[in-house]
Amino acid sequence: RNPRTGNLMSRIPDVGNPWLDAGIVAFSTMKYNEDRDYWKKWYPADFITESFPGQFRNWFYALLAMSTMMGDGQPPFKTLLGHGNVRDQFGYEMHKSAGNSIEFTAAADKGGEIKDPKGNALPFNAIGADVMRWLYCRHNPAAHLNFGPEPANEVRSKVFFKLWNTYAMFCNYAIGDGFDPAAPQVPVAERQDVDRWLLSNLELLVKDARKAYESYDVMSFAVKCEDFIEGDLSNWYVRRNKDRLHSRNVDLTDEGRKDKRAAYQTLYTTLTTLCKLMAPCIPFVTEVMWKNLRLPNDPESVHLCDFPTADEALVDHALSEDMAAVQRVISLGLSARQAAKLNVRQPLAELVVSPGSDADRHAVERFPDLILDELNVKAVRLHDPASGPLLSVSAKLNKKTAAGKLGPKLKEAEAALTKMAAKELDAAPLVVAGVELASADVVREFTAAKGWAGVADKGTQVAINTTVSPELKAEGLARDITRQVQNARKDAKLDLLDKIALHLATDAPELARAVATHRAAIATAVQATQWSDAPITGDGTHSTNVKIDGQPLVIALRKV
Repeated sequence: RNPRTGNLMSRIPDVGNPWLDAGIVAFSTMKYNEDRDYWKKWYPADFITESFPGQFRNWFYALLAMSTMMGDGQPPFKTLLGHGNVRDQFGYEMHKSAGNSIEFTAAADKGGEIKDPKGNALPFNAIGADVMRWLYCRHNPAAHLNFGPEPANEVRSKVFFKLWNTYAMFCNYAIGDGFDPAAPQVPVAERQDVDRWLLSNLELLVKDARKAYESYDVMSFAVKCEDFIEGDLSNWYVRRNKDRLHSRNVDLTDEGRKDKRAAYQTLYTTLTTLCKLMAPCIPFVTEVMWKNLRLPNDPESVHLCDFPTADEALVDHALSEDMAAVQRVISLGLSARQAAKLNVRQPLAELVVSPGSDADRHAVERFPDLILDELNVKAVRLHDPASGPLLSVSAKLNKKTAAGKLGPKLKEAEAALTKMAAKELDAAPLVVAGVELASADVVREFTAAKGWAGVADKGTQVAINTTVSPELKAEGLARDITRQVQNARKDAKLDLLDKIALHLATDAPELARAVATHRAAIATAVQATQWSDAPITGDGTHSTNVKIDGQPLVIALRKV
């Protein structure tokens, strides 16, 4: 009975699922009965998207069922993106009652508090709309998305900080140098290899972006874009080219000024193109960047720009392969340094490379200066195979995977491995004690000659000379001094382009010799236009005491 009137009520026996109302929308709202030509103009839909677990028996089904009954045989949509659910950062379903749900306003603007699986309160700052958007775009839509401050922080650090820091560095340097993006372009063919490499990879990213967006595979673009920003742009190009951009290079030749302009133009093209490529995913950050970078005749908004089209003339596959090869060689060199416990600021005498491929050989021949600079070595050369192997190799069994295959032949196999030569270990298939083993069943160890450290990967071997002469030691100390002075500049809150007066004092003879020998290099690196042998005092002076390799050093500096 009705609690208000007392009248008897009864349930209607047949009730339609309310999703049927949503499923008929392609007909009910597009004049199917009133104007069939108008309906045909808009039917079917180009794209729909919703949660697949929640809608495959509801809206998606209703659309298909209604279309089957009402349509002319066409599917009701051309493309469907069905995605997983959003869960909390620990992988649990979000519920208000559990305290792990996050409201949009908290995530976008205000921050808030959530509870972990144990019920502990976790406060969080605002995540931001663009960070959330990129978190969704980069995710595989077939899987559930774990959402929360920790996944957001990872994306912010990996993508947004690196992109924004590159943009900020470019702006600061460009302002200091008076760079004009409207000035005549340096022909790409006349730019350095590293410029042409970045532009080549940028054009490849444009091709990937077009393909991904057109096929509704935004995740593929987002992941490749992250690799480009973090690997190619930030960790390689910007780090490698700061000195080319730095305004301390004031007495440049015409060729030097042209080279500097080429670097600025390469970076400007990269940043403006990234704005256009990423704008559909992160509309706000890209708009801020675009408004500051755009020329007067450019569209006022990045969202009014045409989407980039790849310039095939700028794609240089051979250069990209060579640069990838040299990065592999450098990575091996860094591993050898790490094995010897020698940091990169300590110069070393020599690196020797035994290439396992033509690409690695060509990389050493084409980019020796790059290898010298990245690894901080004085010389690099290719190994002469006639002198024997660069590294000696030994092997032992990975008993976790091999023991079951060998059974009673385990000890026999262990003994056989100690006698096998490198060529035998590289044989395919690898047969030990009459049993065929996989590569994972054998652990290879590479050893360099005394005074050297070596590593190997995929056939390429490198060895680095670990003997540090007094001259090399002094140069390494000078690099450490430079780093400490740069830290002092930051502590003094100096701007990037500020010039300083500098005073360095130490009672350690070895450190004093390093300062005296490399004084000019230190001054150039830290923008010290005045060097004072006497202590610096007065307003604006910043002083600090540090230790370099256990030896005391006093640093005093002041803006001039």
